[in-house]
Amino acid sequence: MSQPQYMTTYCNKLSENFTQNSSYKSNLETLLSSLRDRSSLGTYSNATSGVSPDTVHGMFLCRGDITKTSCSDCVKTATLEIAKNCTYQKEAIVYYEECMVRYSDVSFLTFVNSGPSVAVHSTVTFTSLLFAFRVVLSDKVEELIVLTTRSKSSLSSPTPYYVKNRNQVNQLESYPLDVIVQCSPDLDPVNCGVCLRLAVQQMTVCCNNARWAQIFLPKCLLKYDTTGSQIGSSSMNVIKGEHNTNGLDGFNF
Repeated sequence: MSQPQYMTTYCNKLSENFTQNSSYKSNLETLLSSLRDRSSLGTYSNATSGVSPDTVHGMFLCRGDITKTSCSDCVKTATLEIAKNCTYQKEAIVYYEECMVRYSDVSFLTFVNSGPSVAVHSTVTFTSLLFAFRVVLSDKVEELIVLTTRSKSSLSSPTPYYVKNRNQVNQLESYPLDVIVQCSPDLDPVNCGVCLRLAVQQMTVCCNNARWAQIFLPKCLLKYDTTGSQIGSSSMNVIKGEHNTNGLDGFNF
């Protein structure tokens, strides 16, 4: 069984700190344990532990194309990593390619944040057909964003706000184009679209000539692949994104 592919951890250095024997520390441990327990049940969950002023809010989001076992493995690994790397910060996010885990002393449900974000992409790029590829990718992503923001209303959808699509592109060069777009289910459809378009903006800056890429924001993700293989199977770059919105500007890189 493959291990979750670590991307990065953000610890909010401007948030209040807690001490080893504090109620917040105890509540955080309870919260992370609860997220681990829930990770075998679905791709998303949020939880709250404790009472004010020591309340801890948390969530996880797994990529919709992975198995329940892989989701559970990723969340368990992520909760251990975030507790180790952000020892006394009251707010933190950890990203893996397969999932993300977040906790804070401030409720973040229903809110969109443009950061902190992270992108991973191949070092192999398009060259001669770059413009044509960008047009194809942009059109396909926008099409899927529209579909994604409608999917939550379908009660039969096992993974709300998640759409995956594959099609064969035959323009100058023939290649498969796999695209995934996904939002955290606590968002409303409008904010889901806002989040995904923020991901598109970041993709345009960092990596939209790469053969594959994945962009993870606190409430959504975007992934595309033209190689027909799994992300992480070839040489890659990891890029840490902006961290400048909605009280998150103290996150440490």
